[in-house]
Amino acid sequence: MLTITLPDGAKREFPGPVTGAELAASIGPGLAKAALAIKFDGKVRDLSTLIASDAKVEIVTRTHTDALELLRHDCAHVMAEAIQELFPGTQITFGPSTETGFYYDFFRNEPFSPEDFTAIEKKMKEIVDRDEVITREIWTRDQAVEYFKTIGERFKAEWIGEIPADEDISIYRQGNWLDLCVGPHLPSTGKLGKAFKLMKVAGAYWRGDANNPQLQRIYGTCWSDEKQLAAYLLQLEEAEKRDHRRLGREMNLFHQQEEAVGAIFWHPKGWRLYRKLESYIRRRLEINGYEEVKTPQILDRSFWEKSGHWEKFREAMFVIPDDENPEKQLALKPMNCPGHVQIFRQGIKSYRDLPIRMAEFGACHRNEPSGALHGIMRVRAFTQDDAHIFCTEDQIVGETKAFCDFLLSVYKDFGFEDVMVKFSDRPEKRAGADATWDKAEDALKTATTAAGLSYTLNPGEGAFYGPKLEFVLRDTIGRDWQCGTLQCDFVLPERLDAAYIGEDGQKHRPVMLHRAIFGSLERFVGILIEHHAGKFPLWLAPTQVVVCSIVSDVEPYAEALAKKLKAAGLSVETDYRNEKINYKVREHSLAKVPVIIAVGKRDEEAGTVAIRRLGEEGQKTFTIDEAVTTLAAEAKSPLDRAA
Repeated sequence: MLTITLPDGAKREFPGPVTGAELAASIGPGLAKAALAIKFDGKVRDLSTLIASDAKVEIVTRTHTDALELLRHDCAHVMAEAIQELFPGTQITFGPSTETGFYYDFFRNEPFSPEDFTAIEKKMKEIVDRDEVITREIWTRDQAVEYFKTIGERFKAEWIGEIPADEDISIYRQGNWLDLCVGPHLPSTGKLGKAFKLMKVAGAYWRGDANNPQLQRIYGTCWSDEKQLAAYLLQLEEAEKRDHRRLGREMNLFHQQEEAVGAIFWHPKGWRLYRKLESYIRRRLEINGYEEVKTPQILDRSFWEKSGHWEKFREAMFVIPDDENPEKQLALKPMNCPGHVQIFRQGIKSYRDLPIRMAEFGACHRNEPSGALHGIMRVRAFTQDDAHIFCTEDQIVGETKAFCDFLLSVYKDFGFEDVMVKFSDRPEKRAGADATWDKAEDALKTATTAAGLSYTLNPGEGAFYGPKLEFVLRDTIGRDWQCGTLQCDFVLPERLDAAYIGEDGQKHRPVMLHRAIFGSLERFVGILIEHHAGKFPLWLAPTQVVVCSIVSDVEPYAEALAKKLKAAGLSVETDYRNEKINYKVREHSLAKVPVIIAVGKRDEEAGTVAIRRLGEEGQKTFTIDEAVTTLAAEAKSPLDRAA
């Protein structure tokens, strides 16, 4: 007798092996119709898979967490079938699912263009309507090679020819179309639905090698239903409006150019915004018991070898020859932690000195691939709001809880209250023994639970020297941004010989908690721009008020107002150009200035001002003193308001 346990604990017994489809049907006709696949032993499998022994099994429907990846991979296959029907002679290579959809790489002499997408999508919907049965077949290697050669698929034939001869080849047949694939797949194309859209075409190389033939990669998105697809497309549309690169130009915050790839030229307004973040977090660091330090930008290769970065992180480091000693090499620091250990090592430390919280606005450089760079979100030169807490093992829980409270309150001040936590454990490429990693992971999990935080696992994504928590912010249009981190490190103190004298009079290794809240200031500025669509709250806005003259006669009155606002601590600009007031208002609204004060003759005579707020209709009239008092109070940072 075969016993299958369902997610709710219910058990189903069968006299012998049973397929996933038969299991679903035994539960009910509704589930049999909705079933897309099954999941057991941690893997999603075809609905036709035979369950031959006792197991815990989940029925995967469209609402299951694993359904989207399955749908997206099938959508890639449906697209490939559609393209080969529409454009005979096109060769297929591979088409995986992605975070928001799928892509497939094709070889074709003529280029695809977005104008082809309508016809391809129409054909894809036809294939869905045909409800073609999808089945898995096992072929021999030589059989598969011969078949794909016969039909002119030289890329598939080449790939399969490198598989060991005694290895079975998994082929999925979809109506009359088939492809090499390990699966799993839907039972038929009709289960896919029509919530998909083709997005763009780009270039790629066969096997990722520029020496190989160039392929055409078509990207698409796919969702469980039309509502989700519409929401995603709306999010993309909104994201384009909020693109920090475009808003950065319109607001005159920064620019980038080819002569400094991956670096930023901050304009006065952008630097004003940057400094507001820096000033805010510096004050919070002081309140929370951190001491600020500064470490060198360039260090000898031997230092990075000792820390382990040369072995594990060398490809991301900028290396500089030492002209005086050609045998030596120097490197720009990619991170600050080894330098902080050097400061810790100066003088004898006692357990009574711990915890030591050491902070630095550390300028770092990493040789990111040019294709990975993205505005100010992903750069090569950046500054971290970095800090390291040197503590005893007994202090890990308390320090973790204090940091998490600190971090969440910072995010709240900047308008982020939806924060997720990911726990990233040991990566494949790492330093330290497994026993050390066991201890570090257990300590960080215990501390996170004690801090009252739930988390999801992010396997294999820890730093090379320790596990970490990643704090993910959700912005106003539903996108996720990974910002802050907390890493528990037993390795680096050992490698760099950091020690303190314990209560027993013996030397002990401190635990090193690596932590950041913004992550990099550059990236956080970019996130803020997109989160607020450039419409910053008054306390954050780089230019808080513009005073505009309606007629030239009122310039002295407008200037007196501007001086009072500046004296109250506001960032103020004036606009006395000989332009119509509506033109001035439109221009400053485009630059996202939150408050525009238009001053006319009647205002001067009455001793009043008219305040226009970004995004609001009409204006409100105040006396000068009322305006200054109101705006100065509103422009206080959250720290000043709480004082």
